[in-house]
Amino acid sequence: MLRTESEIQNSINTWLSSVFDEETKTRIQEFQSNNPDELKDSFYKNLEFGTGGMRGIMGVGTNRINKYTLGKNTQGLSDYLHKTYPNQAIKTVIAFDCRHNSKEFAQIVADVFSANSIEVFLFEDLRATPELSFALKHLGCQCGIVLTASHNPPEYNGYKVYWEDGGQLVPPFDGEIIDVINTLEYSDINFAANTNLIHTIGKDVDDVFIDASVKSGSLEVNTAKNRENLSVVFTALHGTSITAVPETLKRAGYTNVNLVEAQSKPDGNFPTVKSPNPEEPEALKMALDLANEVQADIVIGTDPDCDRLGIAVRDFDNKMVLLNGNQTMIMMTKFLLDLWKQKGAINGNQFVGSTIVSTPMLSKLTEAYGVECKIGLTGFKWIAKMIKDFPTLDFIGGGEESFGFMVGDFVRDKDAVTATLLACEIAAYTKANDSSFFKELVDTYVEHDFYNERLVSLTKKGIEGSQEITNIMEAARNNPVTSIQGSKVVTVHDYKMSVCKNLQLGTSEPISIPKSDVLIYTTEDGSRVALRPSGTEPKIKFYLSVNSPLNSADEFSATETLLNTKIDAIITELKLS
Repeated sequence: MLRTESEIQNSINTWLSSVFDEETKTRIQEFQSNNPDELKDSFYKNLEFGTGGMRGIMGVGTNRINKYTLGKNTQGLSDYLHKTYPNQAIKTVIAFDCRHNSKEFAQIVADVFSANSIEVFLFEDLRATPELSFALKHLGCQCGIVLTASHNPPEYNGYKVYWEDGGQLVPPFDGEIIDVINTLEYSDINFAANTNLIHTIGKDVDDVFIDASVKSGSLEVNTAKNRENLSVVFTALHGTSITAVPETLKRAGYTNVNLVEAQSKPDGNFPTVKSPNPEEPEALKMALDLANEVQADIVIGTDPDCDRLGIAVRDFDNKMVLLNGNQTMIMMTKFLLDLWKQKGAINGNQFVGSTIVSTPMLSKLTEAYGVECKIGLTGFKWIAKMIKDFPTLDFIGGGEESFGFMVGDFVRDKDAVTATLLACEIAAYTKANDSSFFKELVDTYVEHDFYNERLVSLTKKGIEGSQEITNIMEAARNNPVTSIQGSKVVTVHDYKMSVCKNLQLGTSEPISIPKSDVLIYTTEDGSRVALRPSGTEPKIKFYLSVNSPLNSADEFSATETLLNTKIDAIITELKLS
């Protein structure tokens, strides 16, 4: 909720009180004198929990990541844990990534937990986010925290909360915890650590996690020779994956793994890329250059906290092409389904998980195997919740368009460690069988139709940007488009109002999944446009999907050009560029 001018000033005054340290107060006074706009931006709202926890720019103020905002969250979480688990010994585990101040923030969080009589397992150094999810269950903890801002710019950090099942917070727990946090004053934070309750963990957990990753991500149809014959280029993009992915590939039998050395050292400045986001083609440029030098079969790059991955493979002309998150998800799901089918293990008791803004092709693919595709809101916490909500069903895997995938449920979040191994397994198997990762993708399009997607993100920073995003969503909600590129809009799914409107029939049906500020238009020809404010960045995102039959692999290039042209036209029509 945005504050009024007087509320902003009251909040600033609070932060100038004796509760806060001199460094904080001095910084605020400097902003008052020299940068009032920055000061206003630092206090116009509280940081909120979004799609992937709480993220924000580091600095002073309620709209920033700092010792006080993290401390207040942790104090509230401590109070909630004691209320939820009365008369129990409570344990939590904490991990952190390569970002500036992550280690210091992790120690502050550990101090507050321990000051509240909660036992803490703190990783000795940076670790991948999926290992935190694994460690939580492995150590029998009720809660876990990772200090990370994922793929956001260097000035960001963040705070992700995991619960006892290994998944991120979901309703009703998130709302209940926020209510507790909101009742606290900053003076209520107990920073006085009980060091006897803080334990350092490291290699002992690493080994178990990596062995579990090898077991989960391996395809039993591969041979040792298949793996040895695959040439891999891997880049950590200066992040945490360097602590887990190379060793996982090594233990799985991949002996020809070429690291992008210039990006292998963890560094919160991310000096070799504009953005440490594998969704951005520029981020994988150095890896692609190395792949051409060594004639690699596959390129993989992970984001700073190692929960999402970008993949490039060789096309029909032997050129490296970047896959989007939907394509990666389709291929990984297909190969897992094939494996289950070969074992005779599909009996109608299985499901795959995905999200409302991911490719509609996934449902079509799983239907062909007699497997249900459950669809939830954006974010892997919702896929993890599916596993929890349907304990009698077998979870095969889950993915979303934003380059995340989860294999099985030994980790309850998107996991680039296991997904990297699975991608290599697919590439190794297809190469050994006179095919390729790319050819199998195209053949899947021939069988199930060619779905082509693109994401358009518009950055809207600050108070004005936040209001502009709100205005865009309200306009789209109150005055929905009735056609897209000449094809009539059939349905409008409004997840904020929990209703699906059929514009042709004039009918409405309720939407059963939780509310979220998302709109999805679907047309007669199957084209789809989704609008969604980002839960982690000052952006509004437009997810575009078009499709066409593909009669043969020979027609792939021409059909891809046709679909890309159609997406370009939609972008122009909706004035998204």
